[in-house]
Amino acid sequence: MKKLKYDVVVVGGRIGGSVSSLFASKNNADVLMIEKMQEIGTPVQCAGGVTDNIFKTLQMKPSDCYTTSRIEGADVHVPNGKKVSLAGESMKGYILERKMFDKHLAIESAKAGTDIMVKTRVKDLIIRDGKVCGVVAEHLGESFEVEADVVIAADGVESTVARKSGLNTVKSPEKFFSCAQYEMADLDVTSNWLNFYFGEKLAPGGYAWIFPKDDNVANVGLGINGAKETAYTYLKRFASKFDATPVELNVGGIPISGPVQKTFTNGLLVVGDAAGQVDPLTGGGIHLTTVCGKIAGEIAAEAVNAGNTSEKFLKRYEDLWKEKLGKNFEMSLKYRKVLDTLTDEEMNILAEFVENRDIRSISKISALKFFGKNPHLLRLLKEIL
Repeated sequence: MKKLKYDVVVVGGRIGGSVSSLFASKNNADVLMIEKMQEIGTPVQCAGGVTDNIFKTLQMKPSDCYTTSRIEGADVHVPNGKKVSLAGESMKGYILERKMFDKHLAIESAKAGTDIMVKTRVKDLIIRDGKVCGVVAEHLGESFEVEADVVIAADGVESTVARKSGLNTVKSPEKFFSCAQYEMADLDVTSNWLNFYFGEKLAPGGYAWIFPKDDNVANVGLGINGAKETAYTYLKRFASKFDATPVELNVGGIPISGPVQKTFTNGLLVVGDAAGQVDPLTGGGIHLTTVCGKIAGEIAAEAVNAGNTSEKFLKRYEDLWKEKLGKNFEMSLKYRKVLDTLTDEEMNILAEFVENRDIRSISKISALKFFGKNPHLLRLLKEIL
């Protein structure tokens, strides 16, 4: 059997894998990234919305080659038709063309020195004395071994690589958004504004969205949880309201249970969807995965350079991403719990309270008066606090 040797092997070539590879290579590690698909960037895995922070993390400027619309704000539509408008610096961002963005990251990683193998599957891990030492892979029917000091599992929600290492990354089915999305053409949509729609009949346990792209093209999709029908069924119903034509369909699942219990072991790190590094409230994971991927790449390179890829050393990865993102995950899980209990009527009442207000300027007194008039909603405060 053919044998190769690298400092770091990254399994998965989407955002988590490419960012990990990029920063490991930038820090002088010899890196191989393995991707099972024949083309990086397909199929599309999300609606593509990001804030400006992602480019600060990546240390690069946004480019027209992979950004479509500049976003200035969003409207949140509740079941009775009312909407709450959100704007400000925190809402500014872009819609990414994920096919191009994912490939761009892989190309940047290659420019930094990463070797890339596409249409290649990792079949097993090489484990010696309780330590991950590489992978067994297959390309076009040919099997080969890749020895590595560190393996980074960025192989998505199922993450067979992480499980083979002994880590528990299993996510229960009820803790997933089931998602379906069209790219739709000839849709009358404001190019710089997002739209979110809530309602049990529309998207039970989740929400629907319209993310605008160029020339009256938009990503129109939804995520549901605990519904009786498929996400595709709900999507067809939602999309039928618009005089537009679908030109692409993508479906998939997104974990919303928060990070897995442990994201490291001897010789291995776990990143992105595989690690549950997705916002439990929104289901968004691009920036969170980018932050964690960067840390993973840097720590993997540091471990290689130090000649220490033990579990104790690699724990620094989890310590660092929790330091940066731990509170975000904690708050999102609380809000997710609240959202899961909200009825359509309660959502309408909350929207009426914040309508035409700057949410950041709502005073404690006005909030207390509101909850005093609606005591049945006090349980929401208990959940959050």
